[in-house]
Amino acid sequence: MAGNSFGERFRVTTFGESHGGALGVVVDGCPAGHRFPRERIDAQLARRRPGQSALTTARDEADAIELLSGVDPESQLTLGTPIAMVVRNKDHRPGHYADIAEIYRPSHADYSYDVRFGLRAVAGGGRSSARETVARVAAGALAEDLLARVHGITIVAWVEQVAELEAGPVDEQTIARADVDQTLVRCPDPGAAARFEAAIREAKKQGDTLGGVVRCVVRNVPPGWGEPVFAKLTAELAAAMMSLPASRGFEIGEGFAATRMRGSTHNDPFYMSTDQQVRTRTNHSGGIQGGISNGEAIRLAVAFKPVATIFRPQQTVTRAGEEVVFSPAKGRHDPCVLPRAVPMVEAMAALVLCDQMLRRAGVRADELGATTGGSGAA
Repeated sequence: MAGNSFGERFRVTTFGESHGGALGVVVDGCPAGHRFPRERIDAQLARRRPGQSALTTARDEADAIELLSGVDPESQLTLGTPIAMVVRNKDHRPGHYADIAEIYRPSHADYSYDVRFGLRAVAGGGRSSARETVARVAAGALAEDLLARVHGITIVAWVEQVAELEAGPVDEQTIARADVDQTLVRCPDPGAAARFEAAIREAKKQGDTLGGVVRCVVRNVPPGWGEPVFAKLTAELAAAMMSLPASRGFEIGEGFAATRMRGSTHNDPFYMSTDQQVRTRTNHSGGIQGGISNGEAIRLAVAFKPVATIFRPQQTVTRAGEEVVFSPAKGRHDPCVLPRAVPMVEAMAALVLCDQMLRRAGVRADELGATTGGSGAA
């Protein structure tokens, strides 16, 4: 099914279910001669994996990748052929879902998958589960490494809002992942992070969940990436972010706040920099104008709804059409997806931008100007 693949030149296809034997990804289009960035991939998977803190699901998965193809075992350089990576499920418990096989859980994909396919993977929601994103994050880390090698591109996301609580502004020119990872909730504002954590813990105690906003900045993207009409860079980023589980909104630049601004305030004045490059003095556009990157930092945000699984009685119906009250008695779920969504947002940004880069280049790492040295996380 085409809905399991993403990208044109850097094309990824993910596979596997939440409580199946494994999940994985096939990456087709990675240039030959690039050193496989295992450390970067491992680091991003560790930030996404379950069981990492009291703020996440208790499911215990190491999420270590197995590399099956596409990389020379001696040199660890990519071969230019499809790269297959697999993550084995170790703590999957499909039997825990037997009691909901005939029930449509409110706001889950149970009914919509059933009406679309005539059946569904009951355990954990199958591919509708955020567990599927382990494959995206692995592929995204590979894409990010290519972007960093060729253009020095850095991608950093963080939790800006949980429910009605908001963090203070950050310096988007200097913020790094080390700043973000100083708190369990992945917010670089320590005061806000403490409030976020307290709110998440309280919601969990009440059997409830919270949503919020992840903000992301991408630095050093060259001008000229994107297409002028239907394949605008804005649109491709929006499609990528809105494909993430629980995503409900996307903003670029000032986003919806721009509706409260005047053109005289929102416009980004141009000037010539000391190195004779066209730059803008402000960046309300978020690094994209007319659907094409302008060389400034790309600024975006993604809104996530509260996790659908709550431990409270809810009205629902069965597959047979009987109205019932659903009271989940067990399960391992995030009370708030935001802390683990940070590397997911970074991954989708990297996949879009790597695909854009390769649409304008060749198929070998040396043609891109990439080095074959070691790699590290941004």
